[in-house]
Amino acid sequence: MTSLVMSFIGRDKPGLVGLLSKTIAEHKGNWLESGMSRLGGQFAGILVIQVPQEEQEALIEALKGLESQGLKVSVERSEQSEDEAPVRAVTLDLIGHDKPGIVRDISRALAEMQINVHKMQTELTSGSMSGELLFKASAELQVPTPVDLDELQERLEAIASDLMVDITLN
Repeated sequence: MTSLVMSFIGRDKPGLVGLLSKTIAEHKGNWLESGMSRLGGQFAGILVIQVPQEEQEALIEALKGLESQGLKVSVERSEQSEDEAPVRAVTLDLIGHDKPGIVRDISRALAEMQINVHKMQTELTSGSMSGELLFKASAELQVPTPVDLDELQERLEAIASDLMVDITLN
């Protein structure tokens, strides 16, 4: 079996997930993990598929052929490294008034400390009292074991102060 990572985007309409799952099943593929969402009128996602080696090329071609039905698809072969350094799972939650640069500044600090963003979700919501737009982010981080969590907290607090947002690490 071979693992493939596929991303897709297309104008949102009923039946897109069915179209993908049917195509994968027709090539003896198994849908393992996925994340999908409607954003800005488009439906986008990423998923991991396991497929028999002999079906791999045919499945890739069939998935790319879905462009004629309005889906732009990209497929890559998964290359999981067995010798990754040990990490700790840490959750980062952020909330504050929306302004440009929040994700840029936080992600830069994380990258400088060799911290990987495993998953991240962001949204804009209306503030309950003021009605102003609030930016919310929640991220699952993979923090290398040697990284001092107190130092990480201090760096993020300094950025949070500059950006006027609240950041919580768990």
